[in-house]
Amino acid sequence: MPGLDLDRGWDLHPQVSVRPEPFGALLYHFGTRKLSFLKDKTLLVVVRTLAEAPSARAACTAAGIGESDLPRYQRALSTLAKSSMVVERAS
Repeated sequence: MPGLDLDRGWDLHPQVSVRPEPFGALLYHFGTRKLSFLKDKTLLVVVRTLAEAPSARAACTAAGIGESDLPRYQRALSTLAKSSMVVERAS
């Protein structure tokens, strides 16, 4: 399965709460009761700005992620999408 489409709009799921922690953040999905740990503070910035950005790629660029690091963040966002922490924005 290909990774998350960086050129589409994505949002944090409305049932997900973000709790900042010294290591990054905890994401808790109240619907599925899943917990995710974000240990990368740049990924946390991306997740928090997804709703304002026109695409996931734009959120990554705004967070200062360079082209060479983009695949790593795409994989991380794909994992969050698979666990319903982030969802594709309705067009």
